[in-house]
Amino acid sequence: MRTEYEKATEEIESTVSEKTRQETDTPALEQCPGVKAGLWTERMLAALGNGVKGGKWHSMMDKIYAERTLRIAWQRVKSNRGAAGIDKISIERFESKAEQYLQELQQQLQSGTYQPQAVKRVMIPKTGGGERPLGIPTVKDRVVQMAIKLVIEPIFEHTFRDSSHGFRPGRGCKDALRAVDEWLKAGYTWVVDADIKGYFDNISHDLLMSKLGERLADRRLLNLLEAYLKQDIMTECESWKPKQGTPQGAVLSPLLANIYLNELDHLIGDRYRLVRYADDFIILAASEAEADAALTEVKQWMAHHQLELHPDKTRLVNEQNDPHGFDFLGYTFKKGLHLIRKKSRKAMRDKIRAQTRRSQGVSIDTVIHRLNPILRGWFNYFKHAHKSELKAMDGYVRCRLRSILRKYQKKGSGTGRNVRDHQQWPNAYFANLGLFTLTEAHAQASQSR
Repeated sequence: MRTEYEKATEEIESTVSEKTRQETDTPALEQCPGVKAGLWTERMLAALGNGVKGGKWHSMMDKIYAERTLRIAWQRVKSNRGAAGIDKISIERFESKAEQYLQELQQQLQSGTYQPQAVKRVMIPKTGGGERPLGIPTVKDRVVQMAIKLVIEPIFEHTFRDSSHGFRPGRGCKDALRAVDEWLKAGYTWVVDADIKGYFDNISHDLLMSKLGERLADRRLLNLLEAYLKQDIMTECESWKPKQGTPQGAVLSPLLANIYLNELDHLIGDRYRLVRYADDFIILAASEAEADAALTEVKQWMAHHQLELHPDKTRLVNEQNDPHGFDFLGYTFKKGLHLIRKKSRKAMRDKIRAQTRRSQGVSIDTVIHRLNPILRGWFNYFKHAHKSELKAMDGYVRCRLRSILRKYQKKGSGTGRNVRDHQQWPNAYFANLGLFTLTEAHAQASQSR
């Protein structure tokens, strides 16, 4: 016999799951670029639902090197922009000879002579300090990878769970955050706050190829996918062939990363409340014991898949009692509040500071004109944060603007400076200049809701 607690838990879970599914599932398969572009026929889509012989898809390469597929792939790569790879062929240069390059790619893919070139590795700054590696494939390789993605994404999208939100058609950060909020409100306040150590750099090539082989039987396609995993990595000083991992920056990497973790989604998601965005995931539980059991299962799965949870960044948290709460996708969840993560606040202040340097020599109207799109974009993501956080950021923006105005009037610092600044340039002054105000936008959004 089930206890009353178990019955209640089942009822809560079914309600939250259905609400989350209705709000986030648009359905994802129909949002796949390859499906929307018509590359997937009705017959192929029907086969996804009915199943294919042996559960594997054959003869996919002819769909990848089809002229229409390559043209659509090129247009998507072009719209994404990006830097040139090691061959120094930029988007602009490729565009000037697009017909020639696409024809060459088609012939090479069809004849089996196409070989991926090395990936250029550069280091880019991280929001919280330090650097992370970014792989830049050539434009030609990006086009071919995009063509592959357009064709195979629906096959794997059909197997993904609703708990996975990152780099999927029709889903995003806001859907993941909404799911977390729903589970917390339902009483699942014990949280496994997990962090995979160097995920993209430690994916096992053998295990990933095995997972790809569960759905794909086209040996030419599998060989090409493996060739991408084993592309040489080049920096200014050295080059090497990777034994594991998939380069961050490659078109296929997000899809491959989701395929690798799909088994974990089903293992944990079938028994617990999992919310995952790429390699960032949390598990929500009704008790500490349940959270601990879930963490144990995750660790075992990671060990079998040659991955490791970061020992200093993985922990059990009670959202209602922990003074620090837990961070997820830029937010800090703590005691029922949605706060802005410290790193996210710092990153935003850095952007504001860069736009409000006192030595720019442009009018205050121009500064505000440049600031407004940044403020609007930030608000669109953090509109659900506590209003005190938005008020503090508004204050910081106006403080920076008053500093510019003081410089224009050649006023230095001194006692009572802030009071005088507020008197000369009150909040209404900036509102009249059209400054986007976070707290005002929050008030308007609250009224509309």
